[in-house]
Amino acid sequence: MAEYRIDDLARVSGATARNIRVYQDRGLLPPPIRRGRTAIYTDAHLSRLRLVINMLGRGYAFAQIAEMIAAWESGRSLADVLGLEEAMGVRWSSELPVPITVRELRRMFGTQLTPGNTRKALQLGLLRRQGAGLVVPSPQLLEAGYELVKLGVPLDEVIDLAGVLQQEVDHVAGLMVSLVRRYVLDPKGEDWLPSGDEVGHYADVLRRLPTVVMSALTAAVARSTERVIPDMVGDRLEALLRSSRQTGDH
Repeated sequence: MAEYRIDDLARVSGATARNIRVYQDRGLLPPPIRRGRTAIYTDAHLSRLRLVINMLGRGYAFAQIAEMIAAWESGRSLADVLGLEEAMGVRWSSELPVPITVRELRRMFGTQLTPGNTRKALQLGLLRRQGAGLVVPSPQLLEAGYELVKLGVPLDEVIDLAGVLQQEVDHVAGLMVSLVRRYVLDPKGEDWLPSGDEVGHYADVLRRLPTVVMSALTAAVARSTERVIPDMVGDRLEALLRSSRQTGDH
């Protein structure tokens, strides 16, 4: 189980340290573990924080979220609730968000780093404001975009592609997760939460699910790439053949 100080929790979750303290004051987030004067947060805090952010995004008020959380915890032991929340909060990727300066972005993208492209990247979550600076949630995605720009693809097109890619991956991952929800969780009833001996089993389901989803997506992307790149070259060869025949006719 990972441990975070408040700034680390803010960086991983995309929330601000100020908002984390607000959620804590409103009772939406459990208090941190105290080690002397240091406040330590865990994967359970990360999971609860993601849940709160999700519900706020759906338009619920603090009081409504508090009511739902109380229902979630009602009649269940703290160990049951924390066992599941820790499983849900475990990071699915070893990637960590990294701070980046505008100067570093300009070095990478030059004059293509326009205010419009920067705004679009922020809207899509490819960049995130944190305090007075910027954070890159996925350094690997940034590096992939940089390589595409180096190949000659305009930055604005790369940013649009990243947005479409995230939507498509959300859709496919959602299909896989929905199968687990339908056949593993939902048969127990919508208001069901495992307790006692069941907690370990269903916590294990939640821990294993990310690996299954990512393995399937990685395999599907590899197979698609093997088909798509030869298609691109084949299209060029067909165009070359048509051009050659037209030249021969003349």
